[in-house]
Amino acid sequence: MLLTTLDTVRLRRARAAVFGVFAVNGFLLAAWVVHIPAISERTGISHATLGWLLLVLAGAALIGMQIAGPLADRWGSKPMVGAAGLLLSAGAIGPGLATDTVTLAAALAVFGLGNGALDVSMNSQAVHVERAYGRPIMSAFHALFSLGGVVGSLLGAATLAAGWSPLTALSGAAALGAVLILACVPMLLPHEHHAAPQRPAGAAGSGRTPTAKILTLGAIAFAVFLAEGAANDWSTLQVKEHLGTSESTAALAFGAFAVMMTVGRLTADQVAATFGPVAVVRYGTLIAAVGLTAVIASVWVPLTLAGWALFGLGLSGCIPQIFTAAGNLHGGAPGVNMSRVVGMGYIGLLAGPALLGWLTHLMPLTATLVVPLVIVLLASWFAGQVSPASDVADD
Repeated sequence: MLLTTLDTVRLRRARAAVFGVFAVNGFLLAAWVVHIPAISERTGISHATLGWLLLVLAGAALIGMQIAGPLADRWGSKPMVGAAGLLLSAGAIGPGLATDTVTLAAALAVFGLGNGALDVSMNSQAVHVERAYGRPIMSAFHALFSLGGVVGSLLGAATLAAGWSPLTALSGAAALGAVLILACVPMLLPHEHHAAPQRPAGAAGSGRTPTAKILTLGAIAFAVFLAEGAANDWSTLQVKEHLGTSESTAALAFGAFAVMMTVGRLTADQVAATFGPVAVVRYGTLIAAVGLTAVIASVWVPLTLAGWALFGLGLSGCIPQIFTAAGNLHGGAPGVNMSRVVGMGYIGLLAGPALLGWLTHLMPLTATLVVPLVIVLLASWFAGQVSPASDVADD
């Protein structure tokens, strides 16, 4: 039976299950992040060593992404979501057990592998469900990831305040994550060998892997994730250094960015349904550019915070449209296509903060924000590539 004829109740259950999986991913990542200081102290590692260990996590995530893509194509994203979700849940316990650099590195490698595999498989399943719905719903899934992160952060802060050890808190988070994954997986949509749209027989480019299209979508994802990474890691410090504010006031910058990211993701599906995915990416990145320009030029705290908020709002709907385009490419294997685009985007998320950090040796932090400003403008220029029509035109 084709996805377009699936029972409405079954489809709604699948959508709810994908919401749950995205929320679990955000929740478990936040549970780890809020315990970084406590785990660093327990293991006795320096900030420099922690930086290297975070690269281990990131490298393992990239490996997990590339493994999950082909496996999702072979066995389906449904079992891969289950396997990756349980691996991530189990991996969340590891940092709480670590006692030194070596054991923490091993724990983060497992955690990163599960996170990368889940990232690709859950986005592949999300495209599957969105295609069955016949209208944009991808941004809402990503909003649940953000909300899961908020819940994870709040619960993590509560357990720290209550004096729980990292092992106890992370074990509780892992158990909850595993239970939710096991509850969600049975409701996901089953595998179909021809889930991605197929070209008509004899059409130009039929059966080929759309390498150029993947690279283009990956480059746009790289640009958007680089800009997002810059905000995640540098927004608070930028406000503090540039405007000389207190740490509490500076923290509002990331808060404004994160809140508007979530709000934007909750509304981007309706915008995409009305105006199309190209408009979401093109005008979203332009809004982000306006916001970042305000941040760079501003000498007034309210304007700077408004700039970071606009930056988050503009970027919020872009990645879901890019991932949807990747999962619906004509030709090639959907899971592999998704893993490559997600992987390139993830590299941008890592490269952005590192690049700006290096540039601060040459110029003030605020001046380095010209780099993500230029990059989001380039993403706006190439926004037409997220249109399904451009996939056919490329051949």
